[in-house]
Amino acid sequence: MSIYLTVVVKAKPEHQQEIRNLLYSLPELSKKEDACIEYDVHQSIDDENIFILNEKWKSLDGLSLHNEQTYSKELFTAFDKLQEQPIIYRSK
Repeated sequence: MSIYLTVVVKAKPEHQQEIRNLLYSLPELSKKEDACIEYDVHQSIDDENIFILNEKWKSLDGLSLHNEQTYSKELFTAFDKLQEQPIIYRSK
């Protein structure tokens, strides 16, 4: 079963460029993972501080492995400082 994620990130205005650089580095790294089917990052044209990540993973195990990668952990750590609002994870 594939796992689809849509993640919305709102950067603090003073950290917009820093979070942009972090987010735009993720697709290249993530697509090297066996479980990654798709990984795209988009920046809102209405609000330059909003970013949308669209991800597709082969399995929940593959996504869990992705979240354990060094670059993923560095991003999660940086979010506390850079992000305007925390990410809310919801599952069914």
